[in-house]
Amino acid sequence: MGLAALSLSGLWLAAPAADAQALSRVPGAEVELIAGTVSGAHVDAGIEVRLAPGWKTYWRYPGDSGVPPALSFEGSQNVAGVTIAWPAPKRFADGGGGFAIGYKGAVLFPLKVELADPAQPARLRIAFDFAVCEALCMPAKVDLSLVIDAAGGADAARIAAARATVPAPQALGAGDAPSVRSMAIDTTTLPRRLVIEVKAASPKADLFAEGPDAHWALPLPQKTALPDGAARFVVPLEGVPSGVDPAGALITLTLVDGAKAITTTVPVPVPVP
Repeated sequence: MGLAALSLSGLWLAAPAADAQALSRVPGAEVELIAGTVSGAHVDAGIEVRLAPGWKTYWRYPGDSGVPPALSFEGSQNVAGVTIAWPAPKRFADGGGGFAIGYKGAVLFPLKVELADPAQPARLRIAFDFAVCEALCMPAKVDLSLVIDAAGGADAARIAAARATVPAPQALGAGDAPSVRSMAIDTTTLPRRLVIEVKAASPKADLFAEGPDAHWALPLPQKTALPDGAARFVVPLEGVPSGVDPAGALITLTLVDGAKAITTTVPVPVPVP
């Protein structure tokens, strides 16, 4: 593969130690750490979770139940930071009367790895905590390691394909379909409700709402179809941290419309007295 703005002639590390591996298996899934293009101080990588039939894993916001994935790159060599991206998820029944948000089949989480010194060798080590579920959910953890060499890895196309499924940022009201058209607050009920109107191409389009930090636990939006590809989603303002006024707080809305997905960040409107 060609390199952009960097020549790392001779960059290579010794073979991984015996405890270092790029592929690991847990009940219901196998997990692989892969690498793609090296460009300057940045490396495209990815964590792929391949699930057994009938098994699932979770998005960064798991919904009514579940555990969000988490990663640590402690122990990496010449790695300054790792950023994970989240492919568009789906809603599914959690078996307990609620709904969870996540993935079935397989999911590849793209990683953007920042090298501390592009002229030096690098090894990426990832501790990946997640959960896998069939009838019951089980916590899982894998420790993966991968040498980053001058040519990058052979999986650039797979990582690029996964990154293409990550919801694209889009301003409120922008674009055609999919598009988040508006968000208002309904003060006629208690708790107050966010009312979000969207435009989508698929009748199965779905919306997910997240608060500004992990202390928020908003319920999953409830959908009403409207004419001409529009839909209305209602989110009760439940799960707001105690003592927090939600007015002005930034809500991240992820709209999944078939093969397309967008993310729109909107402040909670201030109620009119």
